[in-house]
Amino acid sequence: MMRPVFLLLLLLGGHLSDAKPKFVSVNLEAKWSSTPMLLEASEFLASEGNDNFWGFVGRIVELNPELWYLSLIPLEKGQQGVTEDCRGFLCSQCTSQDWFSVCCKLGQGSVRVYETAKSDDITVDMITAEFKSQFADEELDKVFGKNSEYDYVKKSSGDFLSRSGLSDFPQVLLNGKPLKKSDLNQDNFEEGVISEIMQSTPEIQQNVYQGRLNEGHNVLEWLMEKDNVLPRLNSRVLSGPSKTLDLSENIESGLSEDYSTFEILTSKDMSAVMANSMKYFYRNDESNIYPVSMWLVSDLQTEAGRTLAYSALKRLKHSNDLRLGFIMNAAAPGTGKVDINKAVYVAANTLSNTLGKNFITKLVKEENFEALQSGDKTLNDLEVNGMDMKAYLEAYEKQTGDYLKVHRLFAERVLEFGASQRGLVTNGQVLGPLGDTEEFINEDVDLLELFVKQKSAKKIKTTLKGMKFTGQKGSDLLMKVGGLLASMEKSRARKKVNYGGDQHSVVKIPGNSETPAFQIEAIIDPVSAAAQKLAPILMVLKDLYNLDIKIYMNSKDKLSEMPLKRYYRYVLNPELKFKADGSLTSGPIAKFTDLPNKSILTLGMEPPESWLVQAVSAQYDLDNILLEEVKGGVNADFDLESLLLEGHCYDANSGQPPRGLQFVLGSNSSDLLQDTIVMANLGYFQLKATPGAWTLNLRKGRSSELFDISSHEYTDTPAGMKDVIVVINDFKSKTIRVKVSKKPGMEKEKLLDDSKEDNAGIWNTISSSFSGTDNAAEDSDKTLNIFSVASGHLYERLLRIMMMGVLKHTKSKVKFWFLKNYLSPVFKDFIPHYAKEYGFEYELVEYKWPKWLNQQKEKQRIIWGYKILFLDVLFPLHVKKIIFVDADQIVRSDLQELYDLDLGGAPYGYTPFCSDRTEMDGFRFWKSGYWANHLAGRKYHISALYVIDLKRFRQIAAGDRLRGQYQGLSQDPNSLSNLDQDLPNNMIHQVAIKSLPQEWLWCETWCSDESKQYAKTIDLCNNPMTKEPKLKAAMRIAPEWKSYDYEIKVFWDSVYGTNTRSQIEYEPPELSPEKKEAWRDRIEL
Repeated sequence: MMRPVFLLLLLLGGHLSDAKPKFVSVNLEAKWSSTPMLLEASEFLASEGNDNFWGFVGRIVELNPELWYLSLIPLEKGQQGVTEDCRGFLCSQCTSQDWFSVCCKLGQGSVRVYETAKSDDITVDMITAEFKSQFADEELDKVFGKNSEYDYVKKSSGDFLSRSGLSDFPQVLLNGKPLKKSDLNQDNFEEGVISEIMQSTPEIQQNVYQGRLNEGHNVLEWLMEKDNVLPRLNSRVLSGPSKTLDLSENIESGLSEDYSTFEILTSKDMSAVMANSMKYFYRNDESNIYPVSMWLVSDLQTEAGRTLAYSALKRLKHSNDLRLGFIMNAAAPGTGKVDINKAVYVAANTLSNTLGKNFITKLVKEENFEALQSGDKTLNDLEVNGMDMKAYLEAYEKQTGDYLKVHRLFAERVLEFGASQRGLVTNGQVLGPLGDTEEFINEDVDLLELFVKQKSAKKIKTTLKGMKFTGQKGSDLLMKVGGLLASMEKSRARKKVNYGGDQHSVVKIPGNSETPAFQIEAIIDPVSAAAQKLAPILMVLKDLYNLDIKIYMNSKDKLSEMPLKRYYRYVLNPELKFKADGSLTSGPIAKFTDLPNKSILTLGMEPPESWLVQAVSAQYDLDNILLEEVKGGVNADFDLESLLLEGHCYDANSGQPPRGLQFVLGSNSSDLLQDTIVMANLGYFQLKATPGAWTLNLRKGRSSELFDISSHEYTDTPAGMKDVIVVINDFKSKTIRVKVSKKPGMEKEKLLDDSKEDNAGIWNTISSSFSGTDNAAEDSDKTLNIFSVASGHLYERLLRIMMMGVLKHTKSKVKFWFLKNYLSPVFKDFIPHYAKEYGFEYELVEYKWPKWLNQQKEKQRIIWGYKILFLDVLFPLHVKKIIFVDADQIVRSDLQELYDLDLGGAPYGYTPFCSDRTEMDGFRFWKSGYWANHLAGRKYHISALYVIDLKRFRQIAAGDRLRGQYQGLSQDPNSLSNLDQDLPNNMIHQVAIKSLPQEWLWCETWCSDESKQYAKTIDLCNNPMTKEPKLKAAMRIAPEWKSYDYEIKVFWDSVYGTNTRSQIEYEPPELSPEKKEAWRDRIEL
C-alpha cells in the first residue's frame, strides 16, 4: 500500500534549537616507569581539560586509525580465542587505561600475538613472551606478578564482577545498563551507544525541565536512586522468560497425584493443575497478598538442586512479597537412605508454614544431606521444635511415587526441562533451564523477585487490594493475571492524562454509542503545523473506524505574529472510489478551498523520505499562484517517479568509510542504471530505483581493482550468490549496510591516490569505465558542462535566456545540467525542443536530501543547499569539471575560457564581491565583525558564478568537509544567512577558493559603471536600496536580454502554437534572417 503524503501551500516559515554539550571526566595514570610519550601527552592533556584530551585522542586516531582498531582486537578475540586462564588475566586485570597503555607500548606487538596464535588459543605465556621481547628491561613481576600494582585492580575487578552478576563477556554498561550483545562489535558499537543515549535522554530532559534535576545533582547518583535500578545484573533474569504459562484454567487440584489422568491433559490444563495444587511457603502472614509466586524446579537429590533451594529459602526469610513452592524434577525416586525430594514434598503438604520452612532448610543443607545418606543422621535428627515427627514419618512412608511422575511429566512436557535440570517459574514466567555449572545465588533470587515486582506484580497487587482481595485467593489471582500480562506482546505503555475538564477549548466528535468505539484524545496547539497535519488523519480514521474523538486545544498565551503560513492537505482516501462505469477514479486527490485570493501561494509536497516525487503537469506556475488571476482553479499532477535506496559502507579492516568508493546499480551485473560515490559522512550513499530486483556492484576501475564486497546486511541476496541483490518491493525506505575489504596485495594502495604518473588514480579511471573509452579520447571531447537551478516560471524564463547567452558566445559542445527537483512541468516539456533546435545536450539530476543532514525548511534555502552541499555526488562520476551559473546571469563571453582556467590546486573558483560603489558600504557585512576577523584579509566571494574542479573536489573530500561544517553551523537558525555563499567563505581556510578575475562577474549593485564594459557575465543581483524588479533591471542593464527573450518566445510559439510574443514588456526586436527562415513554415512572423 502506498504511504500517504502531505501537500502544502505556504507563504513563509522554521525554528531550530541548540543542545548543550556534556562532558566526561577522565584521569589516566602511568603504571610503568618507562611511560610511552603518547600516554604522557594524554595524561597532561587530560589534566588540562576534557576537550583537550579527547581532541588529542581524535587526532591520534585520525593519523593512525589502526590504533583504534587495535583497541578493539581483545574485545572480539576474547570471545572465542583466549583460554580460560588468559581470559581471566585480560578481562579481570586490565582496565581501559591499562589497555590504552598496552596499545601505546606494544603497538603492533598485540597483533603479532594473535598472528602467532592463529587458530590456537592465546595463553598468558604468549602475552608475557611478546612483552618481554619488546621490553627486556622491565621486570615481569612488577607488571604481571601477584604483588604488582595490578593485583589490587585484579582482585577488585573480580569482586565487582562476582557481585554484579555480569557474565558472558565482553560487557559494556551505559549508565549501568548493559548494551545489547549484537552491538558489541566494530560495526554496531557506535550506533548502539547512540541509540541507548537517545532512549535515555528524554527522561533526563523532562526532569530538568520540571526542576527535579538541576545543577546541584550528580546525574549518575540521581539515576542510581531510581526505582528501576537493580542491585545485580544477571543476564538470565534481565533477558526475560524463556516461555510463559497460561494459568487461567480452573482444574481440580486432586489430579496432582493422579498420573494416569494427568498425562492425558493438555499443557494448559497441566499448568492449571499445578497452580491449583501448589503448596507455598511464605515469611509469616497468611492473609497477605504475595506479588511474587515462585516455583522452584529442581532435583533435590543433586547438589545443584539443593543449592538453588537453599538460596530461595534464604531469600524467603527476608521477603514480605515472595511465596515459594517446589516442583520435583527427578527422573526416578532417590536410591539413598533418604529421598530428599519425597521428604520435602511431604513436608510441604503436611507441615505448617513455619515448621515446613525450617525443616526443609535443614533437609537441603549439604552437610545434613551427606549425613542422611551415610546413615550418620536420620530424619528424626532434623526435627524442629513443635513438629509432630511421628505423623510426618508416617506420611513419608505412605507417600507413593505418583507425585514425582506428575512433577517430572509437567517439567518435561510443559516447561521443556530435561531430567534433573533446574529453573524457576515466577508468576507463570519460566526462567531456565539453568546450565549445569550456572550459579543462581541468593542475590539472583532477590533480583528475580525485584524484577517481577517492577514489571507488573506491584501494580496488580495495588489493584487487587483495592478490590478487597486478600490471602491465598488474592495471591493466586495475582499470579494468573501476571502470567497473562507477561504473555502479551510488548507494547508502549499507556499514558493517562488527567484533564481539568472538557467544558472549554475542547472539540468533541462522538462515535456510534451502540457499538464499541476507539477513544482518541489529541492535545494540540490549534495554530501549529502539527495540528494541520493531524486533523485530516483523524478525519480519515473517523471514516474507517468507530472513533470517539476529543481534541484539547493547548494554545499559547501570547503570539507576536500568526504562526501559520501554510495550508496542509493529506493525500489519503479512506477507501477506493469508482466511476459510474465501474472503473477506478484517478487519485488520491488533495483539494484546497477557501484560500486567500490576493496572497501569492506556493504549492509543494512533503512525501515520505524515500519517495522521489515530481510535478508532471501544471498549467500555472506552482511557485507563484495568485488566485485572483486564475480562471476556475489550479490543477497539478504529481508522480512518484522512483524510490530511494540508501546505504552505509565501511572498510571491514579499519572501520572507516572508504571515501570515494564507487557503486553502480543495475538490472544485472553488466547493466548500469545509477552510480554514486560513498561519502565520508557516515559512509553514506544513495541510489534511485523503481520496484524490482537490482544488482549492486563496485564500479569497474580503481574501486573494483582495490576492493571486494566482503559482507552486506539488509539486502535480499539468495544464499550462495556472489552478487549483492537488492529488492525494492514496497514503498518504505530501504537502507542497506555494505562492508568492503582490500584485495590481497592492495592493502597499501590508496583509493584516492592521484599522484601516479601512469594515471592509475581513481579519478583518471572514472571516465574510461563509464564510457568505455580511454582518457585521451575523453580529453579531446571538450564538453562545456554548465549547472544551474531554477524554481518558478520567472526564474525559468531567466534560465532560458542565460542558456541562450552561453550558446551565443561559445563554439564548444555544451551540456546543461539542471536540478530536477524544482523544475516545472512546462520547462521539462520545453527543454527537449530547445536542445534540438540549438544543438546542446542536457541532463536532469536530483539528489534526495539525506535525513541525517540537518534539513532546511524554506524552499529558497533548500535550493541554496543543493548549490553547494552535494556537488560531489550530484553528477555522474565521469564529469570532471562544471561551471555553476545562476539563472539570472547574462553571459557575454565564452565560458570555455573559464572552464579551462587553472585553479591552482583549489577545488573551486569564485568571483569576489566588487568594492567599487562606496554608497553600498553599509551593506558590505563582510567588512566588519565576524566576517572581517574570520577572513583575515581574504575576500568574500559571491555564489552567482563559480567553476568546480570535481576531480579535485572529490579527491580532497571537499563535499564531506562542507557537509560537516554545515551540520554544525546550521543548528543555529541565525547562522548561514546566505547559505550558498556563507558556507564556502566560512570554510575558506579548510577548502581553498581560487579568486576569479573580477570581470567574470559584474553586478550593478556592487560594481562601477566603468567596469561594465569588461564584464564577461552580468548578474541581476538584488539592490537593497532600490529593490528594482529583475525583469526591469534586465531590460535596462543588458540590451541583448530583450533579443534573447524575444527569440525564445518566438521559438516557443512555433512549438506550441501560442502567442506569447505578443505579451512582452518591450518593443519586439528584429529576429535574425536565419531564424525567420527556419521558423517561417511553423509560425507567422
